[in-house]
Amino acid sequence: MKMHFCIPVSQQRPDALGGRYVLYSVYLDGFLFCKVRYSQLHRWNEQLRRVFGNCLPPFPPKYYLAMTASMADERRDQLEQYLQNVTMDPNMLRSDVFVDFLKLVQLDTFSITTKKASLDIFLPDGRSIKVEILTSDTAERVLEVVSRKIGLCQELLGYFGLFLIRSYKEGKLSVIKKLVDFELPYVSLRSSEVENFQVGLRKWYLDPSLDSRLMDCRAAVDLIYMQAIQDIEKEWAKPTEVQRQKLEALQKEDNQTKFLELSQEVRHYGYVQLGPCTCDYPEPGCGTVLSVGNNEISCCITLPGNQTQDVIFQMNRVKCWQVTFLGTLLDTDGPQQTLNQNLELRFQYSEDSHWQWFVIYTKQAFLLSSCLKKMISEKMVKQAAENPEMKDYSSFLPRKSKIKTAEVDCGLGTIKEEGL
Repeated sequence: MKMHFCIPVSQQRPDALGGRYVLYSVYLDGFLFCKVRYSQLHRWNEQLRRVFGNCLPPFPPKYYLAMTASMADERRDQLEQYLQNVTMDPNMLRSDVFVDFLKLVQLDTFSITTKKASLDIFLPDGRSIKVEILTSDTAERVLEVVSRKIGLCQELLGYFGLFLIRSYKEGKLSVIKKLVDFELPYVSLRSSEVENFQVGLRKWYLDPSLDSRLMDCRAAVDLIYMQAIQDIEKEWAKPTEVQRQKLEALQKEDNQTKFLELSQEVRHYGYVQLGPCTCDYPEPGCGTVLSVGNNEISCCITLPGNQTQDVIFQMNRVKCWQVTFLGTLLDTDGPQQTLNQNLELRFQYSEDSHWQWFVIYTKQAFLLSSCLKKMISEKMVKQAAENPEMKDYSSFLPRKSKIKTAEVDCGLGTIKEEGL
């Protein structure tokens, strides 16, 4: 599936020879990822082509004469589409030529050199683990270092991820985004213009039944047990009073297995909860709290009269969705490192035999989109396991898919998610 790359702005800069060049600001999941020139991306494309041949998506052509404004906009759109398409190939994502270039441009953009550093990784119970890394280590590499330190089985790494998390004075937490494998956690943390960010280790699956695959690894059980306790304390998971009493008794006994078994019955266990946002259902401007998991989008909507209404959207009835940046970028020569203001996610849903659009306004629109993609991916894996004829779909979707397309509008471009 495509990643949430977008290039909403570009700036002209003077070069050393008295000419000018265009610097493109590349955003990933709403955060500034890097700033690059066309020539850098062109050389990278040539390196990729030597390794992967003609399976690469088309790269925007060179212009040997001065570009008009419309030509510049067209090139920016084409570069955006290229970045979205090139990340669809899992073999490319794991290649050295792919990762090394993206590491370099992240470091260069934020003027960070490669050196040894310490990084605190926070666990769900609030404790942190200090790991020794290089500033150029990717999230994938840092996760491996953390896993060895806590004894997490290497074959289970795919069930966990590193996240940017924001903490608040009153003890509240907000999961901002999952760091993709080739992001540099040290750089992401140091470059963030938002205070109280930390890198946290959390499970990264939204099908609660997948807990069963982790039960033979003590470190994995410890992690999902800590996260279950945290989710209940933060009221992201919502046990009944009877369930709460039983869970508290099991927690006192430190009976992790029984605690997790009972947690499977708790409402919204294993879901990702977003911060307060607004939606257009059942009428525009209604406040809502979203919980996403177990193949559903669960909304607790506050109606105009302060009554609440629970509405559940099943993922098997979602046709497509799109994320749109509604604002404008000011101070384009300054840091401007996030696009997480004025975002909306709208999805098309089948209700009463007809398709209807629902709109959610949230700063966490990219995280919500990532969760929707994750649920679809997990469903594809489960279907592949049940149907041997679908074995090619067990980990990744092919480049050309007959399944319905979802579109994600980012800034001035459109990301089309194949395989949704």
